Amino acid sequence: MASEGIRFTSYYAGSPNDEASRASLLTGLEPRHAGASFGHPMPGDAFTLATLLQKVGYQTGFIGEWNLGDTPAVQPNAKGFNEFAGFLSQAHARDYFTENIYRQNTTGSNTLESLGENWNGARGLYVPDFLGEMAGNIVRLNLPNRLNHYRPFFLCLSYPIPHSGTPPIDSTYSGESWPQPEKDRATMITRMDENIGRLMAGLTKLRSDANTVVIFTSIGGPQQEGAMDPKFFNSAGPLRGGAGSVYEGGIRVPMIIRWPARIKPGQVSDLGWTAWDLLPTIADIALTKSPVKTDGVSILPVLTGKGKIKEHQSFLWQSDQDGLNQAVRMGDWKMVRSGTNAPALYNLKSDIGEKEDVAAKHPDVVGKMEKLLEK
Repeated sequence: MASEGIRFTSYYAGSPNDEASRASLLTGLEPRHAGASFGHPMPGDAFTLATLLQKVGYQTGFIGEWNLGDTPAVQPNAKGFNEFAGFLSQAHARDYFTENIYRQNTTGSNTLESLGENWNGARGLYVPDFLGEMAGNIVRLNLPNRLNHYRPFFLCLSYPIPHSGTPPIDSTYSGESWPQPEKDRATMITRMDENIGRLMAGLTKLRSDANTVVIFTSIGGPQQEGAMDPKFFNSAGPLRGGAGSVYEGGIRVPMIIRWPARIKPGQVSDLGWTAWDLLPTIADIALTKSPVKTDGVSILPVLTGKGKIKEHQSFLWQSDQDGLNQAVRMGDWKMVRSGTNAPALYNLKSDIGEKEDVAAKHPDVVGKMEKLLEK
């Protein structure tokens, strides 16, 4: 995808925390405006990207892990998705050989679909593979054509892997000398990669890949879970921290966009942008505008190479894990404040790993960023 599209090296998740990050991605709002924070789902009155697209004629689908609340007001079919199949909660999503998954549609139907292959502890169906299969079916059945009056579609495929959980039975890495948990992690990532490959191949077979926008990203950094250690495969690269952290390793995540009809292949951009920019960007792609105010800006001009964008002057992230942690980025400067400790300052251009605190050398920058944070 990267070689055929554009890879962004300074794209940020909406939050270090799972639910808040997901809410930001779908609402176009910073978590403090979306009403979501660590341990709290998206509010019932939130306007979403799916609702926006649904209102202008898109068929919308969500496959995989929702984790934004399971009350009726915040379930996928109430938040703009015509179809949903997967997991409402994080706990359910970690059962990769579950006996059932949820199904929803816009009639208000909310049913559990039984997966007989996994009854009584059997491991006949690895559910992340099943998610990929369902995503492919949604694309095939909703391809714009004469019969559906060339109705466009929007699909969000939300994989729960590579979180810890029972891995598929796979011998791909059995010969490696790695610890078993790392073999399991590698196996899960490989299976996800293969499923995405099949989805892309399906678009090509349907002759619909050129004008279908495909976006690959993440809601957070690599996680330390059970015996899985992200340091083993250097999952965060040179970045400090991981999931839940306001350091770069917790919030700077992959972002690749492929759109052969409009995006020149093989591009790399260091534009600073974030999850709350996705809604206005996708709205522009769909030739519409959000009826509600968002915190984001459209980066469509960067994708197409036509026009200019109004870049963000600063970004704010906050995590409530292990006390209050806050971070502000302004240009190349990044300030991190943990609890009541004195703030630390880093220059990301020369120190992407946030190893050298230069706050003492630049009190003027610290002062300016503290005022930004308080504002």
